[in-house]
Amino acid sequence: MSDAVVAQVAGIAAQEVEGVQMGGSTAAAVGGFLQSVTGGSSANYTRGVSVEVGEEETAIGLTMTVEYGKSVPQISEAVRQNVINRVENLVGLRVTEVNITVNDVQFPEERPMLGQQQEVEQQAQEQERRA
Repeated sequence: MSDAVVAQVAGIAAQEVEGVQMGGSTAAAVGGFLQSVTGGSSANYTRGVSVEVGEEETAIGLTMTVEYGKSVPQISEAVRQNVINRVENLVGLRVTEVNITVNDVQFPEERPMLGQQQEVEQQAQEQERRA
């Protein structure tokens, strides 16, 4: 199984947990925005994800930002369980470990900025489709 496939499944699974943003702070969100405008869509899912893939098992490392006010231990455990379930069920590899690093906290005032970035991103994608 490809490292890229495992990383993408793990990244999507981590982001399914409310209050999680992969990679880091708003700077990572800006980087994701810029990549999406230039056409790097899958990079958004694999940002902050590292994997080691063997023939039957995989180890996953995640770096993420947690929304301020959320319990870091609870969110980390929810992410760990969701990543294990998704990777084992969708990819068929046994997950031997999920190492999580929380490297930033997203403050409420950053949320409107992220919303604006997503809006601009959608407008850019619509313009691309029309061109």
